[in-house]
Amino acid sequence: MAKQAGTRIDIAPKLRASMVALLNQQLADTLDLNAQVKQAHWNVTGPHFIALHELFDTLAEQLEGPVDDIAERITALGGVAHGTARMAAKASRLKEFPDGRIDGMHAIAALADRYAALAASTRAAIDASSKHGDADTSDLFTGISRGLDKALWFLEAHLS
Repeated sequence: MAKQAGTRIDIAPKLRASMVALLNQQLADTLDLNAQVKQAHWNVTGPHFIALHELFDTLAEQLEGPVDDIAERITALGGVAHGTARMAAKASRLKEFPDGRIDGMHAIAALADRYAALAASTRAAIDASSKHGDADTSDLFTGISRGLDKALWFLEAHLS
């Protein structure tokens, strides 16, 4: 693990290191979800192609802000953001997206599963950071959680 940089943030170094690890895990999962949404965007097929192609592009764009916010929180705490595609793939806990062209409803269901998994781990990260007294990291994850839940709602509306 890379050495933490100095900072005047009044969070103990041990807690900062713990939060950096938590944030890097969420960064890996969020980057992976972003890539999986783009995979769906590029390979979706079926009668609702254009609507889903555009929806998936919008969902991918909406993940860019949280990715940047998580990485910047890591570096603000003196850590190093592990944000390359290889780093994210190695660390991600998300199930791999199906390879190849994919029917629209199957793509939606696969993405809904992955959004639900990331939303659950984000809520766990809210609890962990709050329990350890890092209100700012907890608040960051709370905002991200709301966005994930909204995106999941959009996906699940197609599956009703």
